[in-house]
Amino acid sequence: MSEGLFTDAPAQSVLADELDVDWKNVRSMLAPAGDAYRDPGFGIQMTGGSTALMHSFTQYRELGARARAMLVTAAAKQWNVDPASCAAVEGVVTSGTHRATYGELANAAMSLPVPTTVVLKDPSQFRLIGKPMPRLDAASKLRGDPVFGIDTRLKDMVVAVVAHPPRFGGKVKSFNAEKARVIKGVVDVMQVPADRGGSGVAVVANGYWAAKQGRDALQIEWEDTGSKVSTQALYEEYSKLAMQPGKMAVPLESGDVQAVLAGAARVIDAEYRLPYLAHARMEPLNCTMQAEISGNMATSVTVWVGSQFQTVDQAAIAQTLSLPVETVTLNTMMAGGGFGRRAVPTSDYLVESAGVLREWIARGHAEPLKVMWSREDDIKGGYYRPLHVHRARIGFDEKGQVVGWQHAIVGQSIVMGTPFEPVLVKNGVDSTMTEGIVENEYALPMQVTAHHPKVDVAVLWWRSVGNTDTSFVKETLIDGIATAAKQDPVAWRMARLDTTKHVRQRAALQLATDKAGYGKRNPRGHAWGVAVHESFGTVVAYVVEVSVAKGEARVHNVTAGVHCNRVVNPLTAEAQVQGACIFGLSMIRPGFAIEMENGVVRNSNFPDYPPPRMPDAPRIDVFFVPSEDAPSGLGEPGVPPIAPAVANALFRLTGKRQRQMPFVV
Repeated sequence: MSEGLFTDAPAQSVLADELDVDWKNVRSMLAPAGDAYRDPGFGIQMTGGSTALMHSFTQYRELGARARAMLVTAAAKQWNVDPASCAAVEGVVTSGTHRATYGELANAAMSLPVPTTVVLKDPSQFRLIGKPMPRLDAASKLRGDPVFGIDTRLKDMVVAVVAHPPRFGGKVKSFNAEKARVIKGVVDVMQVPADRGGSGVAVVANGYWAAKQGRDALQIEWEDTGSKVSTQALYEEYSKLAMQPGKMAVPLESGDVQAVLAGAARVIDAEYRLPYLAHARMEPLNCTMQAEISGNMATSVTVWVGSQFQTVDQAAIAQTLSLPVETVTLNTMMAGGGFGRRAVPTSDYLVESAGVLREWIARGHAEPLKVMWSREDDIKGGYYRPLHVHRARIGFDEKGQVVGWQHAIVGQSIVMGTPFEPVLVKNGVDSTMTEGIVENEYALPMQVTAHHPKVDVAVLWWRSVGNTDTSFVKETLIDGIATAAKQDPVAWRMARLDTTKHVRQRAALQLATDKAGYGKRNPRGHAWGVAVHESFGTVVAYVVEVSVAKGEARVHNVTAGVHCNRVVNPLTAEAQVQGACIFGLSMIRPGFAIEMENGVVRNSNFPDYPPPRMPDAPRIDVFFVPSEDAPSGLGEPGVPPIAPAVANALFRLTGKRQRQMPFVV
């Protein structure tokens, strides 16, 4: 009854607990696109925003409880007993001498009406929730059994690889496919639409390698069109914009910020530069499609893809192929990483795949088609975390107290021009850009403004969205404020965090410092760094030990204090924070920045866009603040505070503030 809703262990254990089944008998599958699987908060089927449990904790519990009630009722009817006399434990219903498994009762239970109301368990009765439950797919993943999107194989399937324009929005002027066509395995070569109004050339072959070799052999002349962006020029342009009045996100509560700063005894004037970032997932983008065909047009299509946006993607494919949505069957496949790149409002790579299929069918072909991107395609393909410039001016009085904070943020909007704009853009300000700083949990006199320049580079959310840069800027500035006040950075934060409004921040920070032994020891050659940040309803505090080796930051130990309300599965919760921490450490790595020159992306693969590797990984100890409240998000909150924590440690080692990413030590 519940299969297809989820594959993550926390969600499984929530439903299984209320259903009262034996964990070893629980199985799950990924949901196809369908209205039954829409997120109850967003109203569409999607994975993002760290919302799986935050939005669906009660929903999963009710699903399990309803199914359990139906099974108990079916048993009571068969035995002619009062349902109240029945007990359901680990997949078995009993009443006196009667006994039946859920499997034996399933058909009868399915014929009963679904209860409109159910009584949920008291938390004291939980058997699975709050317990460390192993992932159901852990063993199969170790064996390499799961089929990811890129692994999809269909009878007679061909593979297409697209030569994309070197500049975003570029177009094919002419091409010569003679050398490509003679490569063994190449079936066809055709011009196809590309993202952002551009065009490309697709090489179709009986396998990926032949298609790639065919693409490499193409001779293409490109029109001199498309993006002409250079990142260095953008930084200069943004820097100038940051000095000008912008859209007001948060006004200063009283007084004029310029006048306040002019009268300050001391002012910190800091500019931060943060680059475009690619998602760099292990599995590059791919999509497999099989169409039913009449004449030279598709009448229906089945899709296999690792989607984060099933509702949006299904509709985009239907529109591209001029089909009713109900004729598009979208099978959600295991994805080798998403981090937001598979949740695109434009459905760019799926629209591209549908466009290739449309041309393939128009040329008289009928075989199922898989469109595959190479690693280089993936890193050069755009939809990056936006490039940002932050400028902060913070004024102090003679006693070191902050009297005014003027903060300007410059960067492209992620959501303007998308269906999310009405909800996420207010007064001309994209809230995904200012999240993480406008909350002003330290209650400082702050004014926040924003600029959203139009740039022809496609941008997208990147794991933890705006918090990736606002946390870094805010928490390094807070460290500077504490230093200016000649106070310990933890003590300063504790003094400013309200004991009523910010209980969770205080608890997470206290837990992290206690477990790390902060201030109780001083490791030789190392320095402490601290940061705390709330995102997606969860607070993560990091205490790190850092040294400098060969001109780079070396992170030795990370201690995390996390307040995510009720922890459903401690094993997966710990893994989420550890993975997010490593993901966040990528931002500080030398070379981890997308660089553009005259519209062409310089980066191509991991050697020139290097994520952390195993030797770079620190020891990460994760501790959770106990709570009985409903779970908050956990997929992303571990990313934002790690970079500022490391930067703050580096300041203690070098005396230099990090005002850019990646770090320059």
